[in-house]
Amino acid sequence: MCCNLILIVEDNPDHLELTVLTLEDLGVKAEIAVARDGAEALDFLFGQGVHAGRDTERKPCFVLLDMKLPKLSGLDVLRSMRSNPLTALVPVIMLTSSSEQSDMLACYQSGANSFVRKPVDFADFTEKLDRLQAYWLGVNECLAAV
Repeated sequence: MCCNLILIVEDNPDHLELTVLTLEDLGVKAEIAVARDGAEALDFLFGQGVHAGRDTERKPCFVLLDMKLPKLSGLDVLRSMRSNPLTALVPVIMLTSSSEQSDMLACYQSGANSFVRKPVDFADFTEKLDRLQAYWLGVNECLAAV
């Protein structure tokens, strides 16, 4: 594994808790950082605001990003990430309840690496998270120094 940090950006406390607990239950060894809105996500990624002084050279292996967030939407976060050399190449997985084709298209056009619908069924959700972490932490080759 070339990095050991995952950023989850989710405003729904139930979805956030389920995601974190599921990743922990799956045995993910990476540190899990959390942002509860789009502005906090950018503060974390760019080491500003409440995250001032955070080592921004330590980039997430991937970001699980909800589309519909307070303060700044997931799409706005994604666009900001892609426009900044510090985060332009960090993989972003849109994990959303949206089933709109237009949302999927907007995410991919904005630079998302993946678009995953949140399943309603717990077993399906666990399986999707297991596949995501297995791919992004075990199969995918990442750029350690980017």
